[in-house]
Amino acid sequence: MKKAAIYAQSYSVNAEKEIKLLIKSLEKYNVAIYIESEYYQLLKDHDLLAEEYPVFSHFNDLSDSFDVLFTVGGDGTILRAVTYIRDLNIPILGINTGRLGFLATVQKKEIKEAVVCLVEGNYSLQERSLLQIKTTPETDTFSELNFALNEVTIARRNTTSMIGVKTYLDDEYLTNYWADGLIISTPTGSTGYSLSCGGPVILPDSPGLVITPIAPHNLNARPIVIPESTSIQLEVSAREKDFLISLDSRIATVPQETKVHIQKAPFTVKTIQLEHQSYLKTLRKKLLWGEDTRNKYSS
Repeated sequence: MKKAAIYAQSYSVNAEKEIKLLIKSLEKYNVAIYIESEYYQLLKDHDLLAEEYPVFSHFNDLSDSFDVLFTVGGDGTILRAVTYIRDLNIPILGINTGRLGFLATVQKKEIKEAVVCLVEGNYSLQERSLLQIKTTPETDTFSELNFALNEVTIARRNTTSMIGVKTYLDDEYLTNYWADGLIISTPTGSTGYSLSCGGPVILPDSPGLVITPIAPHNLNARPIVIPESTSIQLEVSAREKDFLISLDSRIATVPQETKVHIQKAPFTVKTIQLEHQSYLKTLRKKLLWGEDTRNKYSS
C-alpha cells in the first residue's frame, strides 16, 4: 500500500483519536495520505494535524493510483464516499465511528490491525453492484451522480395520501403498488431501508435486486427478488403534483408525469474485507442473530 485517501463528514469532529491513529499508522509504513478538502479544513481548524497533507475535493482529483479510500464514520459516510470514487475501482475500507456499521466494519480499536492487514495483503475484495437511473423526460436532477449503492426510493411528498407506483419489469407490467413508496434495493442495500420495510437479506455477491413496498395498502403486496439484469420502469400517480426520488442519501423532487428507469450500473464498488472478517459474522453481530440462550454452546 503506497497511497491512501481519507474521507469523513465535515460537519463535526467526533473521532479525533481515530483519525490521529489512522494517520499515524499509515505514516509508519510511508503511505502517501490525501484528505478530503472540507474534512481537512475541519481538522486544521481544530488543530488536529501536525503537518500539511494534499487534499481532494472531487472525483476528478482521484485516480486508480490510490490503493484504498478510508472512511471515518458510519455506513452513510461510505455511501457519500462512493460519489467520489465512482468507477475508479478504488477499494473502500470503513472505520466505524457511527452506530450500526454494516459497511463500515473496522471498529475503533482495530485501526492499527487493519492497516497492517492492508500493508501485508491480508484481505479480500468484495464487489458490490450499484443501481443507475434515468428519467423520461430527461432532467439533470442527479446529473452525473445518477447511481446508488444501497437503493433507489420513490416516495410521496407533502401528503398523508398514498401514491400508486405502476411497475414494469423488462417492459412487462408487474403491478401497481399503492403505498407510501417503493424501494429498489441492491444486495448491499438489503440490510438498510428495505430490511426495515420487511425485505429479505441478500448476500452482497448475489446477482439480484429487491423491490420492497413501503407501508403498502395492498395487503398482499410482498417484497420480490428479481434478477440484477432486469430493467425496471416506474410510473407514479398521486394527489400531489410531484413525488420524491432518493438515491441513497441524495434526494430530489420531480413532477408526477416523470417516468423512472432503473437498471444495474455499468460499474461496481469494491469494499475491503480483512482476513478475520466475514459477512455472516457481521450479520450475526449487527442483527443479533443467535442471541438465544439455546445457542450459548453453539459454534
